[in-house]
Order: sequence, then structure tokens, then C-alpha cells
Amino acid sequence: MIGDRLVVGEEVAAALGAGRPVVALESTLISHGLPYPQNLEVARASEAAVRESGAVPATVAIHDGQLLVGLDSASLEALATAPAGSVRKAARPSLAVALAGGGWAATTVSATMIAAHAAGIRVFATGGIGGVHRGAIGGATPTLDVSSDLEELGRTPIVVVCAGPKAILDVPATLEYLETHGVPVVTIGQADVPGFYARSSGLASPQTAADIAGAAALARVHLELGLGGMLVCVPAPETEALPGDVARDAIARAVREAEEAGIHGPATTPWLLARIAAITDGASIRANTALIVNDARVAGELAVALSA
Repeated sequence: MIGDRLVVGEEVAAALGAGRPVVALESTLISHGLPYPQNLEVARASEAAVRESGAVPATVAIHDGQLLVGLDSASLEALATAPAGSVRKAARPSLAVALAGGGWAATTVSATMIAAHAAGIRVFATGGIGGVHRGAIGGATPTLDVSSDLEELGRTPIVVVCAGPKAILDVPATLEYLETHGVPVVTIGQADVPGFYARSSGLASPQTAADIAGAAALARVHLELGLGGMLVCVPAPETEALPGDVARDAIARAVREAEEAGIHGPATTPWLLARIAAITDGASIRANTALIVNDARVAGELAVALSA
């Protein structure tokens, strides 16, 4: 049973026991997303944003065969400073491998959802979800490269707050995939799905909510019905978001260069993100870190509204 592997931090356990709002946070951005010390700074800023919203943060990771829900300061530091290549990346397909392998493993969206649900947490904040990769469907040689995040959203009853699917993906196909698997996609405060780095993807959101209270009302009913997960999208802060044309041009150039360089498979996403950062002179990284913290803040407010 997954409960036998679950270790819930003292503060998180006390909050859950008292019915207070808790927000789960992933750990992949700490180990694989950003360099030290920026990774630790963003992780701590995300936890602080959750607290300022009135909720308790629960950063999730794996260590020595246990699923940790709520890392203390020392554990955050250890994960952030672990030697390169020593931290596994755990998703649903690799969760057993990560637990059996010992040492540290960082949880992606799907693994964090599994752990959060097992602990009794209903809201989870991340930067952007994975989805249908470009070239996964159609064409002469479809790769069928679809993130397990989407399947997890279809089966696990967690409200996931993000800035939309990662912009390097096939976003229209990702939205279609979510619809097929019964996952509501709700955008707060605007008609378009956010474009991750940019505030708009140019695609109409399947559902919209005027504010956090409206999103919480939808989430409450969806969770009560036991219909699986729900995706709540929040645009990146205006001060750090990339203009839509700048984001689209940088992504198109990076994708083209990846194809020319023969980059494919698991190496594609980190290569594209690094290349986009170089093309935009670091502006994409600033947008990414800002949206991560903003998503944590909104998730905290949503968790508070849900617990009212």
C-alpha cells in the first residue's frame, strides 16, 4: 500500500488533521529545473507564497524509499544541492523505481498528485503541466510522446494550478486529450488558456472563472462528484510574462534547431527550455520563476476557499 511508504511532515499532518488548507508542491523544479541557489530560492518563495495565502505548503519528494509530503528546510537544502545526476525524476511509470532505488528522487506532476492524494491534499501547484509533444500524433512517424501528467489528471482527484501546458508542447492536442479524459480546464480571469511564458496561448479556454471564488466553486463540485482531477490555469504575472510574439518566435526557433540537431526523446524538453532561455537572454527563466511563485499563491488562495 502506498500509505506504507508515506511520511507526512509534522506541520502538514497537523494542518490536515485540523481541516486547514494545504497545498502540495512538486520538487522536480528544485532538482532538474533550475541551478543552485536559484532552485532553492524559488522553492522557498513558493512555500512562502502559499503561507501568505493562508495555507500550509507541502513540498513532495522521495528519499530512501519513502514518499515525503512536506520537506523541512534541511531536506530542501539537501535536494537543492545534491550532485548533478544523483537525483532521479519520478513520475507514475518510474515511481516504483525511484522508491526502490534509494537516495533522492524528485516528483513530477503525476507522482506529486499520487502522493498528495494519498495524504489527503486536494490542491497542488506547479509551473506548467506536461502534455502532448509536437509530433506525437499524426505525421509520417508519430512518436506517441504524451506525458503521464494527462492520464493522472484523468484519474486522481486533485485540483492542479498551473500557468497552462508548457509552451513547447502541442497545446491544442493537449487540450483535446484532457477533454477526452474528462478533465475540466478552467482559466481564472481571462477567456484564453495561458501561454506559460506568455499570458495567452491564443486558444479559448474550455471553461473560465471570474475569480478564485468562482474557480473554487467549480472545483468543490467536481471533487464532490469524484470525477478525477481538474486543471486551473492562471496567466503569468504581467511584469514578467513574455510578449506573445516573442514567446512564439523563440519556441519556433528552438523547435526548429532541435530538429536540425537531431534532439529527440527525453532530452528534448530540457534542451528546448535551455535554448529558449538563451534566445530570450534569460527572460523566459524570469517568466518561469515568476509564474511558479504566482501559481503557488493562487493555489493557496484556492485551497483556503475550498476549505471554507
